[in-house]
Amino acid sequence: MGSTNYKDYYVVLQVDKKATEDEIKKSYRKLARKYHPDVNPNNKKAEENFKEITEAYEVLSDPEKRQKYDQFGQYWKQSTQQQTPWQGGAGVPFDFGRYNDFQDFINELLGRGSASSGGYYSSPSWGGSSEAEIKLTFAEGLRGVQKRFQINGETIDVPIPSGVKTGIKVRVRGKGSYDPLTQQRKDLLLKIHLESHPFFQFDGDNLVCDVPITPDEAALGTSLDVPTVDGVVTMRVPAGVKSGQSFRLKGKGWTNTKGTRGDQMVKIVVSTPPNLSPQEKEYYEKLRDIRTYDPREGLKKIKV
Repeated sequence: MGSTNYKDYYVVLQVDKKATEDEIKKSYRKLARKYHPDVNPNNKKAEENFKEITEAYEVLSDPEKRQKYDQFGQYWKQSTQQQTPWQGGAGVPFDFGRYNDFQDFINELLGRGSASSGGYYSSPSWGGSSEAEIKLTFAEGLRGVQKRFQINGETIDVPIPSGVKTGIKVRVRGKGSYDPLTQQRKDLLLKIHLESHPFFQFDGDNLVCDVPITPDEAALGTSLDVPTVDGVVTMRVPAGVKSGQSFRLKGKGWTNTKGTRGDQMVKIVVSTPPNLSPQEKEYYEKLRDIRTYDPREGLKKIKV
């Protein structure tokens, strides 16, 4: 229980936030006995812990103080000064009474986005900007989109450039929350979360996809119609291709925000038919009987 600027009194006393008065008192007595200076002579750490425990108990054992602490956390003392608003670091009067609870206050103090729309939800930011997460479909990330939503009571339109991916942040100047100390608007950072696609996956700026073929196509070779973000292209697969082998479609990958484009990697997956018609079964049996290739020939040489 080291000393920090902010002490969670519930953690200090090792109790749940819903603990009863008796549970708080019981835990305090147990910890006080453990860390009392008389039991731990010349032990600075124990003395420090004992002071933290006593400080926490003085607050949580008082119903009025506990209610303020639960509402405003580390700022519970300032919140009692309703008639004399706290002076912020920039000399700006700051009135805790206008907040419903501590979460509302800390969201504004730390610049957490309070934006809400069907497109995204808020996410905390510990820097100088408000930050929120915005969800985009694969197509929206590919082509770009303009999103309209409400943040801090204001309707804003934000153009999202093409080529964004999960993790990329789009900065919107001066549209974040107000800094309670400076009373100035922060920048809004929109952290992109791109929804997954059922066919395409990312490998950097390359797009990866699986394309199934039948055993006869693998043996004889074939031409495939492969979907790309630009439309369908025809790709030739040579005879004797192996399952898992990949082919590159140059310049058919993701175009990033810098305008650089990756490739599309097409992985071949040999797919065995789950059900055979009587005639198909007959021909497969004939192929089995006349087949000369043994894919397990090399296993005969393996020894332990």
